[in-house]
Amino acid sequence: MMNNHGEEKNLNELLQIRREKLKHLQSINKDPFKIEKVAVTHYSQQIIEKFEELEGQRVTIAGRIMAKRGHGKASFINIQDKDGRIQAYVREDAVGEEAYELFVEYDMGDIVEIKGDIFKTKKGEISVKASEIHLLSKSLQILPDKWHGLKDQDLRYRQRYIDLIVNPDVKETFLKRNKIIKSIRNFLDDRGYLEVETPILTTIAGGAAARPFLTHHNTLGLDMQLRIANELYLKRLIVGGFDKVYEMGKMFRNEGISIKHNPEFTNIELYAAYEDYESMMEITENLVAYCAEEVNGTTVVNYQGIEIDFKPPWKRASMHDLVEEKTGIDFYSIESDEEARRIAKNQLHLDVKDSMTRGHLVNLAFEEFCEKDLIQPTFVLHHPVEVSPLAKRNPDNPLITNRFEAFANTWEIANAFSELNDPIDQRARFEEQLKQRESGDDEAHPMDEDFIHALEVGLPPTGGLGIGVDRMIMLLTDSASIRDIILFPTMKPLQKED
Repeated sequence: MMNNHGEEKNLNELLQIRREKLKHLQSINKDPFKIEKVAVTHYSQQIIEKFEELEGQRVTIAGRIMAKRGHGKASFINIQDKDGRIQAYVREDAVGEEAYELFVEYDMGDIVEIKGDIFKTKKGEISVKASEIHLLSKSLQILPDKWHGLKDQDLRYRQRYIDLIVNPDVKETFLKRNKIIKSIRNFLDDRGYLEVETPILTTIAGGAAARPFLTHHNTLGLDMQLRIANELYLKRLIVGGFDKVYEMGKMFRNEGISIKHNPEFTNIELYAAYEDYESMMEITENLVAYCAEEVNGTTVVNYQGIEIDFKPPWKRASMHDLVEEKTGIDFYSIESDEEARRIAKNQLHLDVKDSMTRGHLVNLAFEEFCEKDLIQPTFVLHHPVEVSPLAKRNPDNPLITNRFEAFANTWEIANAFSELNDPIDQRARFEEQLKQRESGDDEAHPMDEDFIHALEVGLPPTGGLGIGVDRMIMLLTDSASIRDIILFPTMKPLQKED
């Protein structure tokens, strides 16, 4: 049995052989890296799907050698291009003795150009019979046969370029991601929403409860932050007269990494003047259902063995009712925050802080006891005002807001509300958030004087919605981790060995 040192030595020898092959090619003026352009005429799937009309035609294909078999003066190779794989048949008498001698030395992973005629082998496999073959890029590394195990899973994220080459299903996931992104845009564009761009680099990271990444602008001598949300800028545009706007892009939150959290993630927010949170519920359920139909042909998805149906209408339930149903406690009937904290601590065994109000406790109890049961798509309504600093109060109960979060597979996938447009109330909410920040909550919302000024100019009644695009894509592609649907997820650098 070969030890690790022996395997490493063998690997180094194989890598050195590839470099020697490259040196030889360069010495005879056949350096592949000097080739700049190839006039590709057809791709693998196109040839396979349209074989009957293309049979016998001359084509030019290009791609990576993924398999090579044969001996003597004829060989078969499998070429992988952007669409898939196709077989090529290379004979010495067809490509010429010199070209065939060079071809024999080609390795798995090398990128080649092939010119030839389309035909079907005796075994019935659609192939290209090469009349010319040229090396376009010499692979100096060795592709793995397959990936398996936890260690290799980590490498797949770090070396996504290899993952995409050797695992066709991974490429398919990202093609689906692209289709979902396009579907979101099509859905909103058709409803009259205008796509806009707002700053990523800001002096105040507002619009959500999250810790921002900090940076510094040298020329201005100014501390800045990466955005955690784009809400406040988009609402400024509603003030300015754009009645329907949306932005889809990267957000940045300086928080933990998990199967559903990446510090850099894709989010979409949209705002519509003269609409409310009820309108946003209709958009949410229909948008997700539309994307599911577009990418999978059905609103039903099987996520990690669990069947979830996104067909509208989705279930609706108030946060307070869900908490009372699970715990038997009606927090809003308790006369004081102090008594509510005592009950939450002693009866529910929650981690209660002295600054918490009844509204905070309703939210805390919901997260602890209710979220885990929200498998099928559900709108959770009427969040406490204490945890909703940008949402309009419910006219019948000022302790709650006209807000919802959409849940599926126990995850929050969307957040929306009737936007608070009262500048006096908004200032008071921000000031309360500042008190929470001073008491140790570093995710409390900062004061934003310019945003308040915009509200004073006048924000019409507005509905707003944010959707976690990455989480939605995870559900629609049956991907177990957010890293599976982000091409280059955030990774801790590997430590170099001494």
